[in-house]
Amino acid sequence: MRRHTMLTGALATGVLVLTACGGGTGAGDASGGSGDDAEKATTISLMAAEYSKDNTKAFWDSFAAAYEEKYGYTLEVNVVSWDNIDQQSSTMIQNNQPPDILNLNAYASYAKDDLLYDSDQVLPAEVKSDILPTFVKYGTYDGKFYGFPDLSSARALFYNEDLFQKAGISGPPTTWDELEADAKAVKDKTGDVGYAMPLGPEESQGEFSMWLFNNGGDWKNEGDWVIDSEKNVQTLEFMKKLADEGVTQNNPARTNRADAFDLFSSGKAGMVVGFSPLAATLDEAGTVKYGVAPFPSNDGSESKTFGVTDYLMAFKKPGNEDAVKAFYELYYSQDQINTFIEKEGFLPVTQSGVEYFQKDDKLTVYLDTLPNARLTPTDDPTWDKIKLAVQQNLGSAMSGDPKSVLEKLQQTAESES
Repeated sequence: MRRHTMLTGALATGVLVLTACGGGTGAGDASGGSGDDAEKATTISLMAAEYSKDNTKAFWDSFAAAYEEKYGYTLEVNVVSWDNIDQQSSTMIQNNQPPDILNLNAYASYAKDDLLYDSDQVLPAEVKSDILPTFVKYGTYDGKFYGFPDLSSARALFYNEDLFQKAGISGPPTTWDELEADAKAVKDKTGDVGYAMPLGPEESQGEFSMWLFNNGGDWKNEGDWVIDSEKNVQTLEFMKKLADEGVTQNNPARTNRADAFDLFSSGKAGMVVGFSPLAATLDEAGTVKYGVAPFPSNDGSESKTFGVTDYLMAFKKPGNEDAVKAFYELYYSQDQINTFIEKEGFLPVTQSGVEYFQKDDKLTVYLDTLPNARLTPTDDPTWDKIKLAVQQNLGSAMSGDPKSVLEKLQQTAESES
C-alpha cells in the first residue's frame, strides 16, 4: 500500500540493513515448516516496508524491544524502502533465505507455492475473529487465510468547498449524473478542473476500481475474470465522456495519482478521489478548504469504497513457528497495531481498531465504509502481472475505444490464469 503517499507516491529510499536478515536460528529451507525435531528458533527476522522515515523504523525497533522483553525472542528488523523491497525480498526468497516475517503488498504467489503459514498455524483465534471480514476474504487463497493485514487505506471523494461555492453547488454529488454536472459547473464558472482523473501508470487500477465498484462491476466474479463486462465497459465509457467533455485535466492517461493530488492541493481541481494521507497533507498546508464524502454510486446501491492493505506474511522455516505466533500475538494487540496505524496515518484492519479510531471525526467517512471495502483481487497469484497490464494500458481508453481496451485486458488476464 505504497504510502500509497499507500498505503503514497515517492518515498525516501533509506534502507536499514541489520545482520543477516533471514538468519538467526530460524533460518533454513523456506518450505521446511516447523517440525517437532527442528531446533526451536530464538531469533526471527522481519523485512518491513518503510511507510515513513519518521515513524516506521522507530515503531519496529520499539516493537522488537517489547517482543524480546515479553517472550524472550530476538527480532532482527530490516526496514526497506518501497523502491527496493520487491527486489530484495524476491532475491532472498529465490535463494531459500526469506525473512521469517515479510511486510509486502502481495502474498498469493507465495501461498500458492506453499511457502507460508496459514492462520490456523500461527494466528491466535481471537486475532482472526477481530480482523475485518473484508480483509480475511482478500487475504484468503485456496480456502486458507495467509495474507494477514498490517494497516489499510480507503478512498473517498474530496471536493473543494470554495470552488463548489463559486460554481453554485450546495454539496457533494450523490450520483454520477450529479458528479458530471458539478464537474461541468466548476469548469464553466471557475475555469479550473472539474474532476481530476488519474489514469496514468502509477495506480490506474485504483481509480478504475473506485468507479467500477460503484457501478455494480468487479474485476472477477465467481473465480472468473470479468474485466470486459458490460458494467465495466459502461464505466470506462462514462470516464472517457468526462475527459471528452473537457471537465478533467488534460491527458488523464498520463496523469498519476500524485499529479491529481497536486492539482487538488493547489486549489485547481473541484474533485478528486483521495484518502486520509491526502487529508493530512491538506490540513498541514491549510490552503484548501475541502470536504470529504462517499463516492457516488451509479447503480442505486450504497456507496462502496476501494480499499488497500499490505500484508505481514510468515514463511515456513524449521523451528520458527512458536516465535512467529508470538510475533502476531503482540503485533495485533491494540496498543501495538493501533499505535503503528495512527503514527503512519492510515486506517485499521480490525473491528477493535475501527472502534478505537472513532475518536477522530475526520476518519468517519472512511470508517463507515471500511467494513464493506472492496479490494483488487490480491488473492489471485496472477494479479500482479494483470495489474501491470492495467497500469500500462487502461489510460489509452481516453483516446481510443474503452471496450477494445478492456477486451485486451481480459485476454491478458485469461492467458495468465
